[in-house]
Amino acid sequence: MATLKLEIITPAAKVFSDDVEMVTLPGIDGEMGVYPMHMPLMTQLVAGEVTARKDGENIFLAVGDGFVQITGTRVAVLTDMAVRAEDIDKVAAEQALQQAQARLAHKLSDEEAATVQASIAHATAQIKVKQRHQK
Repeated sequence: MATLKLEIITPAAKVFSDDVEMVTLPGIDGEMGVYPMHMPLMTQLVAGEVTARKDGENIFLAVGDGFVQITGTRVAVLTDMAVRAEDIDKVAAEQALQQAQARLAHKLSDEEAATVQASIAHATAQIKVKQRHQK
């Protein structure tokens, strides 16, 4: 069976690197599925859930905003945050969301507002992924 090399990279580390059967990504225009031999594409990634299928099992990750480059044999994701579902601390994510939302009540510079919005997107993505795949 043909596979894709999926690599998910953040500024801090390479979070995931493996051969997978297919990948589902949260793109700017909606969710997209990628199989081997996909036509080349580069697009924006939005905060949400990445699902990778390997050996008949799904692997779930929460990701932040970023970019994805797709070729027929490779999917490269560059994102500002990526966490496997099993590694998400839901309580910490909920606290981060509450803190970020509280900061929105204050007057913020454009840069601070963008940072707070990114924090909200990260926490929300983690909470949704964890809730969907809680064991």
